[in-house]
Parts: sequence; C-alpha cells; structure tokens
Amino acid sequence: MSKVDDFISTEAVTWCPGCGDFPILKCLKESLVNQGLEPHQVMVVSGIGCGSKLPYYIRTNGYNSLHGRALPIAQGIKLVNHDLRVIVVTGDGDGLGIGGNHFLHGMRRNPDLTHLVENNQVYGLTKGQTSPTSEKGYVSSTSPDGSIEFPANAVLMGVSGGATFVARTSSGDPKHMTDIITRAMKHKGYALIDVLQPCVTFNKVNTYQWYKQKVYNVETTADYAPKDRVWAFKKALEWEEKIPIGVIYQVEGIPTYEEQVPALKEGPLAYQDLTGKVRADAEKLKESFC
Repeated sequence: MSKVDDFISTEAVTWCPGCGDFPILKCLKESLVNQGLEPHQVMVVSGIGCGSKLPYYIRTNGYNSLHGRALPIAQGIKLVNHDLRVIVVTGDGDGLGIGGNHFLHGMRRNPDLTHLVENNQVYGLTKGQTSPTSEKGYVSSTSPDGSIEFPANAVLMGVSGGATFVARTSSGDPKHMTDIITRAMKHKGYALIDVLQPCVTFNKVNTYQWYKQKVYNVETTADYAPKDRVWAFKKALEWEEKIPIGVIYQVEGIPTYEEQVPALKEGPLAYQDLTGKVRADAEKLKESFC
C-alpha cells in the first residue's frame, strides 16, 4: 500500500511561499494514495509555467513538455499504455491560451485522462501579465488601462466542448480538492478540473480571502443535477457574486478515444509486438510512392 512519502521528490520546490500550487501538489499526492496507486503507475504531464513544474516535485513518471502542448503528449502516452493513470497539469495561460486549440480538440476526443487547470488568473512565471482568465478591467504590465477582454471560462468550455467530467475546486479547500481529484481520476474519460488558486506574488485581487467569500459547494444545493447539461451550463456561467465548486457536469458510458482506435483492437501499443507490422506497413507505404 502506497503512502504520501512514496511520492516525495528530491527536487527543491521553488514556488513562492503561500502559492496556491502547494495545496495542489499535496492533494494530488493524497489522492494517489487514497486510490492505492504506486509511483510507477502514474504519469504527470505538464506544459510551461509555475504550476507546470509539478512533475519535478512529485515522484512519479513525468514529462515536462512545451508551452501549451501538454495535452497532445498526454494523449499519445495514454494511447501507448492504457494502464498508466495520466494526469495533465497546465496553467490557465498554458492550457487556455497558447494551448487552447489542443484543449478544445482534446475534450471532444474524450481520452481517459485527468486535466488540472491551475487557474490563478495571471501569468505568474513571467511576472504577472494578464492571462486568458484575468477579470475584465484587470490591471497589469500588459493591460495598464485594465483588460478590455472578457475572461475565458474553463468550466463553460468543458461543458460545451465534450468533456465528460467537469469540476471546479479551490486551493483554499484542500479536503475538497483531494476528493475532486480522486473522483476525476476514477472517471473513465476526459476529466477537467478548474482549480481556483491564488498567485500571492502578482495577483492581489483573486486572493484566498476573495475566493472564500464567493465559493460554495454546488453539490449541497437542492437543485443539484450534474447529468443535466442545461443545468451545468447555468452553473458554469455563475461567477460575479457566487462561484460554484464541486462536480458540475458528468456523463458516464461515453467511449474513450483509445477504445475506438482500430489499431488498438489488439491492445495498447506498449503490449503489441510491432516488429513485423511496422515492416509490412513500411513496405505498403513504399509501394504507394512507386
């Protein structure tokens, strides 16, 4: 049986003291332990950003990819080895900005992976510029007069884009976050988690206290209906006064991408003997050009 210490990395953590990334790292480890997983059974894939350093700080298989490119790499890994529990970690800029195209097309494929969007509503690694999720009017070095753009809504995009599990949690509520990560990983299909997390250095607006005053657990409401997509749309649009956290949308029984790929009928590539097949395919390709 695994324990939290099994997932401790030897790398020194360089996040700012108080950063919302610390609870994410802690809760991810706890979730893996709760599921009885061992380090070799897990793959953590990230892009570039403060939170995307996470693969260095957890003792599992890890891949620190290019900016915005974590999702296609994670999908490739899952196609090769279905047994790996693949977790994707991106920031709001990394995942919804430069990686936005991969985000949209990754959801509609429904690969069996868990995607954590570390949403601090600012570009923290590059010194506090406006990000895709920054509030309208947000003042930064790239928007000195206040941002004139409406913020991207990861939950709304998830519900509309094809994600089969869409949830939100907060770094200010570690117990809730551990539970949400565990449930997302147990879901078969694309599981999206929008993690509200403060950037204590550059974002002085969306603080721990700001979130505490606004968030509420949607799963405790009388009208809770996560299988109802229309209801989920309405909840995804809530933000100004109250912000829902919890599982907002979930649909079961949708085939995953890897279950539908014809080349994988004989099993994951990691377990197939491809020596003769690759040679035969190469000969066919050669003949097609002759």
